[in-house]
Amino acid sequence: MRKRRSVGARTDRGTWVRIERRGLDRIRVQGGDGTASADGLRGIAKPAWFAGVAWRDEVDPVVWRADETGLLPDAPVGSAVVAKGPQLSVEWWASLNVSLDALAAQHTNRIATPDTETVTQELVTGTIRNVFADVDTAVADWRPAHGDLNWANMTAPVLCLFDWEDWGMAPRGLDAAHLWGASLAVSALADRVRRERRHDLASRDGKLMMLFVAAKILGPYADPEDPRLVPARKMAEQLLQELQVA
Repeated sequence: MRKRRSVGARTDRGTWVRIERRGLDRIRVQGGDGTASADGLRGIAKPAWFAGVAWRDEVDPVVWRADETGLLPDAPVGSAVVAKGPQLSVEWWASLNVSLDALAAQHTNRIATPDTETVTQELVTGTIRNVFADVDTAVADWRPAHGDLNWANMTAPVLCLFDWEDWGMAPRGLDAAHLWGASLAVSALADRVRRERRHDLASRDGKLMMLFVAAKILGPYADPEDPRLVPARKMAEQLLQELQVA
């Protein structure tokens, strides 16, 4: 799988410009205005969007897009997957909860594209059953989600969620499950994510999303050196039992 490519830089007027290269196949599915369209979301800690421009490549089947946004208030918390727990305040967690709850209450026709794949019932079923057979994978509740929530796409000590190109409708709990999966190498942090987002992750759809994320970690392309393998496998066994009971 090839992730889209992007580069960003600070401007001389105190803003940020991000240039992205995206294949036409992705444009046809969702469009290329994730950052711009996210500007209409309310109650969420995120950068302001100021302007954007897009153009088709003259040679390759791709579209280029540049978006100008406000600067981030602080540095990203860490890499996408962390090996050491970040120091985050109670206020930070409260701000995250307010932002994610506000996002879930919005309305959109967009469909989230985690890892550049459009999230559909078929994708959820295929990903989970590729690792765990005989699981009822039917999703009941679809809500707006960031789509790529990890420790590299949020700041601290002041929270700001950025990189909104993948946002859209997704199964309930997808964002929380992504953050949980990115934290599995630090058990206390993974547990904290589960506590903070328990109203999503304790739901049936939330458990499915945790199994969805675990399947990605444990699947055919699993890295044998990934410190998340053991906790992901242990949690998956628990989730399978709980989903069977439910």
